[in-house]
Amino acid sequence: MKAAVGITRIFVGVLFIISGFVKLNDPLGFSYKLQEYFSAQVLNLEFLIPFALVLAIILVIFELVLGIMLIIGYLPTFTMWSLLIMILFFTFLTFYSAYFDKVKDCGCFGDALPLTPWQSFYKDIVLLILILFLFINRKLIHPILAKASHRWIIFLSFMLCFTFAYYVLMHLPLIDFRAYKIGNNIPEKMQLPENARKAEYEYKWKFIQDGEEVVITNKGEFPQIEGEYVGVETRLIREGDKPAITDFLIEKDGENVTMDILNREKLLMIVAYNLRNTEREGYETIQSLSEEAKRKGYDVVGLTASGEEATQRLKVKFNLDFDFYRADETLLKTIVRANPGILTLRNGTITQKVHWFDAENIKL
Repeated sequence: MKAAVGITRIFVGVLFIISGFVKLNDPLGFSYKLQEYFSAQVLNLEFLIPFALVLAIILVIFELVLGIMLIIGYLPTFTMWSLLIMILFFTFLTFYSAYFDKVKDCGCFGDALPLTPWQSFYKDIVLLILILFLFINRKLIHPILAKASHRWIIFLSFMLCFTFAYYVLMHLPLIDFRAYKIGNNIPEKMQLPENARKAEYEYKWKFIQDGEEVVITNKGEFPQIEGEYVGVETRLIREGDKPAITDFLIEKDGENVTMDILNREKLLMIVAYNLRNTEREGYETIQSLSEEAKRKGYDVVGLTASGEEATQRLKVKFNLDFDFYRADETLLKTIVRANPGILTLRNGTITQKVHWFDAENIKL
């Protein structure tokens, strides 16, 4: 039993550490997921949306540190109660999302490992069983290091986590798991590879033959059968592969200009998903950068989901000499975790991507 408890506590602890670190690497991304859960369409807790980022940071740091506490055996009763309450809450949340089809990806492992709602729920069920096993046998969880070191380890863990969270918020995620990472070609990511798996469907063809209903099941071929055709029902058996990028669309005055923008040889792209709450202190630097880029033969464009009036006010206030194009807000949040963020592209390939705070690192 001691061996089983030891193996289980290490497995659960490491899983919580990995899950926490992946989300701590991108706290803004996890806050967007919390906002989705808090929305009127899901939990109807819209009053929590303004606090989503703070809650995201607290939750992921607590999750990560709980994993460390479990492994070293620090405060086992508190640790096990905390783990049990947390997994019960997330099991309910993932079941609610899956059963009512509310949220398509729970965000448990961020963009590193997207899970469907049912996959997230089954994962939480397994974790719940393991944590219940540890909870029942919590008296067998003993420290693996000197007790005097435990508080220092936990204190240092909290400090390192908060420092890391501050760093990625002021810059960008240290590891970029999204399709818009440096080196990716956007047009290529919008296409499926030749060996992509196609979706599989089951077809149930209904006929009336000799006064009785006949059902023939196959993969789609129209049955060669005598009788009166009634109808067909289809069921998805296995989903096919999808392009890594499915929603990239740039518009100007209602016209799709996506490929015109992406095909440019030298492009500086300023991404500001919402101009109402954009960080305005970054635009003086962006204005200087855009002028330098134009002198060196770059096309400069802005992308935003905000309307024309907000765009014009910003351009006048900071004397911006480039045009803004329209794109979906969720898309822009996915491209870069900054508002504004800066990218350079060459024929659709992302060559540089920075937070506005690091605009001086852009090499033109």
